[in-house]
Amino acid sequence: MRLHESAIEPTRLHLWGTRAALEVRCPMPGVLRLRHAPSSAGVGFLHPQLTPKQSWAVVTDEEQPIQVRREGDTFHVTAEGVALEVARTSGTWSFRDATGRVLARCEAVSGEYAPNMPLNHSRARLALHAPEDEAYLGFGEKVGPLNKRGQRFKFWNTDVMPHHPDTDPLYISIPFSIGLREGIAWGFFMDETWRSEVDVAYTDAERVQWESWGPELDVYLITGPHLADVVRRYVALTGRPPLPPLWSLGAQQSRWGYEHADDIRGVIQAYRSRGLPLDVVYLDIDYLEGYKVWTWDRSRFPDPQGLTREAASAGVRLVPIINPNVKAEPGYAPYEEAKEQDFLVRADSGDVLVGEVWARPAVFPDFTREEVQRWWGDWHKEFLEQGIAGIWNDMNEPACFSLIEATGSVMATGGRSEEAKRTEGKTLPFAARHGRQRHVEVHNVYGMAMTKAGYEGFRKHAPQRRPFLLTRAGYAGMQRYAAAWTGDNSSHWEHLELSMPMLVGLGLSGVAFTGADIPGFIGQPSAELFTRWTQLGTFYPLMRNHAAKPMPMQEPWRFGDRYLQLAKAALERRYRLLPTLYSLMHEASESGLPVLRPLLMVDPTDPEAIHAFDAFLFGRDLLVSPITKPGHTKRMVYLPRGQWLEWPNLDKPRAVREGGQHVIVDGPLDTVPLWLRAGGGVALTRPAAHTTTANWDYLEWHIHAGPDVRLSLYEDAGDGYGESRLTTITGGMDRGRFWLERRVQGNLATPREKETLRIYGLKGVRAITGALELGSLVDGVLEVPMSVKWDRLVVSF
Repeated sequence: MRLHESAIEPTRLHLWGTRAALEVRCPMPGVLRLRHAPSSAGVGFLHPQLTPKQSWAVVTDEEQPIQVRREGDTFHVTAEGVALEVARTSGTWSFRDATGRVLARCEAVSGEYAPNMPLNHSRARLALHAPEDEAYLGFGEKVGPLNKRGQRFKFWNTDVMPHHPDTDPLYISIPFSIGLREGIAWGFFMDETWRSEVDVAYTDAERVQWESWGPELDVYLITGPHLADVVRRYVALTGRPPLPPLWSLGAQQSRWGYEHADDIRGVIQAYRSRGLPLDVVYLDIDYLEGYKVWTWDRSRFPDPQGLTREAASAGVRLVPIINPNVKAEPGYAPYEEAKEQDFLVRADSGDVLVGEVWARPAVFPDFTREEVQRWWGDWHKEFLEQGIAGIWNDMNEPACFSLIEATGSVMATGGRSEEAKRTEGKTLPFAARHGRQRHVEVHNVYGMAMTKAGYEGFRKHAPQRRPFLLTRAGYAGMQRYAAAWTGDNSSHWEHLELSMPMLVGLGLSGVAFTGADIPGFIGQPSAELFTRWTQLGTFYPLMRNHAAKPMPMQEPWRFGDRYLQLAKAALERRYRLLPTLYSLMHEASESGLPVLRPLLMVDPTDPEAIHAFDAFLFGRDLLVSPITKPGHTKRMVYLPRGQWLEWPNLDKPRAVREGGQHVIVDGPLDTVPLWLRAGGGVALTRPAAHTTTANWDYLEWHIHAGPDVRLSLYEDAGDGYGESRLTTITGGMDRGRFWLERRVQGNLATPREKETLRIYGLKGVRAITGALELGSLVDGVLEVPMSVKWDRLVVSF
C-alpha cells in the first residue's frame, strides 16, 4: 500500500497514493479507527476520498480531536489515551497506549481489486506482528481453548448440524480479538461484514494475518490496560446489551418435537407435579401451519391465546421459533406483501431468489433494508397480543438447503449460472442481491438485521415489556438485540467442556447473554452426562434444555428418580442464585462486562490462568470448576492468586486455600465444585417454582472476609422500566477488625424487613457493632440477622 499525499484536519488524518488510501480518526477516548483502502482507486469513484460507510456494529458517531506531528516519513498521531505512528509511504503503523508502550505493530497492508462477472473480485489484507509471548482471546463464537494462538478462523455465518470440537465457521461472526502480553491487554476489531478470515500465528508464528473479501479493512484499535478495560471500551463502541426480563434467566425447556398444544401442557404439568422450577417452554417448527412463519397449525394448536394464558397461570412463558424464510405460497399474506413491496432478496439474474428451507418454495426478506425491518417488526404484533413472551430466531445465517431455479432465467442456463449460484455452506449465493449490495458483503449481518427488526417490533408493540429474543446468527453489536446460544451441539462430554471457552469467548466479544443446549441438541445423553451438564448449566446466563426431534426425550425425569433429584437440586440452586445473576446482567448492561469470565480477569499476568479453559468466573468472585469427564469424582482446578473458600453447591463451606496453585477437589455426582474469592460475595434467595419479581422478599448475603470487599445487588420489578434499587457493599479487614458499609441508590421500596449476612473466613469474634442481633459463629461461619436499613457493620476478632 503506497501513500505519498496527506491532509490533516482537527479530527482526521488522511493519507493517499495513486491507488490506496488510509484514514485515521478517534471515535472515543482510548480507541482509534483506521480505514485501510489498499485498492481504493479501483473501487467506486471518489478516490482519494473514501466512500461514506454505515456500520452495522458501531453505535458512536463521535469524533474526538487528534494531534498530528510529522517527522520525516512518519506521522505521529495522538488522542486521548492513544497514540499511533504511521509510515507515510507504506501505511503501516505502530499502536501505543498513553504510557508509550507499543501494543500492536502493523507490518503489511495489501489488497487487490478486479472487475469480474457476476461479482467483482476484492481482497484486503493486514498483517500484525505477533510477539512470541502474546496470547489472543475473543473472536466471538469459536472453538478451541481460550488462547486462540495457532488457529485459523473464517467469519462466515454457517448452519452446521452437528458441529464438532474443531468445526469452523459456526453461526456467529465477530471479528474482534484481544491481545494479552505481560498482563497488558489491547483490542483489535475489524468492522467488515464481508466473508473474512484470520490466521492467528498459524502459518507464520510471528504474524496475525487478517483478510477481508471486501475492498477495505476498517479497523478499531482499543487500549486496556486491563482485559476488562478492553471489553468495556469495545462494548461502549458496539452497544451495551439491554437488561433482559427476569423470567428469561429462569429454567427453560425446549424440544423439536412438541407437536401439539397438549404436549406443551404436559411438559408444564410434568415440571410442576415434580416440584421442578420452570419459567419458559419453547415452540419449535411443529406449531407452524405448513412451515409458514407467523401462522399456527390450528388443528394442533387451536387456541394460541388460551394456551399462553394457561401457561402463564402456571408461571410459564411461551417462546416460539421464527425463521426468516417466507413460504412462496399465493394468498399467504407475508409472501404477498413482501412480493408486492419488493422486500425480497433477488438472484443475480434479478429474479426473486427462491430456495428451500423447511418451507418449499421459500423466499427471503431483505433485512438489510430499514423498511423491511419495520415491516417484519410489525408482524410481531399479533403474536405479542396473543401473549407470546419472547421470540426465538433460528436458521437466520440464513440457512438455505437448496436453490430452486427460476424457469427461463439466467440461473437455469448454465455457464455463468454456476458462478451466479456459487456459495459456501447451506446459504444464499455470494452474488444474491440485497438492493445495491451482494450477499457476500452482508451475509454475516443478515441474522443480526432480522433480530434487530424483531427487537424494534417488540419495543413498538409491547413497550411496557422488555424484549426477549434469542438468536442463532449474529455479528458484532448483536448484544444490543438478543441473547445467543451455541447452536446444534451434541450430547458428548467434549461438548460439555467445549461450551465453557465458547461462552467465555462470546462474553469477551461483547455477548454476555449466552448459553448452550443442555445436555446436547443431538445424540443420546447418559444420565451422568445429563446431570453434569445440568449442574454446569446452572451458571449459564441462558439455561435451556433442548433436543432434536429424532433423539430420545431428555426432560429431567427421563433418566430415573435418582437423576431427577440431582437435576432438581441443580435447578433450585439456579433459582437461589438469581439475585446475583440478575445483578450481573445489570452490570453487563451498564459496563459490558460478561457474566462468565476467564480466570485471567483475576490476574492477567498469571501464566497458568491462560490455560484454565475448563473453569470460569461467575462474575467477579465465584469460581466454577465443574466435573467434565465421565466417571470422575475428583478434578484438578487452578486457583488464581488470592485466597479461595471451597464452597461446593453454594452450601457448607470448607477450607480456605491459597491461590496461585493447582489443587485436587472432590466432586461426587451430587456436587459442583465452587470457590468464593476473599473479598467477594454473592446474594442468594430461596428456591421457587418460577420467577415473580426481582425485588426479593428474602435475601442472604454470603461474603468471604478479605481486605477489599466489593459486591452489589440490583433490584427492580423484573420486567418493564420502573423504579429500581442498587445496593452496594464495600468493606475490608485491618488490625483485628472486619468492616462492611452498605449504600443504597434508587427509589424502589423493599418488601423485606430483614436480611441475613453470612461471613466466612473469620477465626473468632470478640464483638459485633451495627447488627440487629449479636449473631452466631458456627464452624467458622458468622451469621448475622440485619435490618434491611443497615449501613455499617464492624466485627472485631
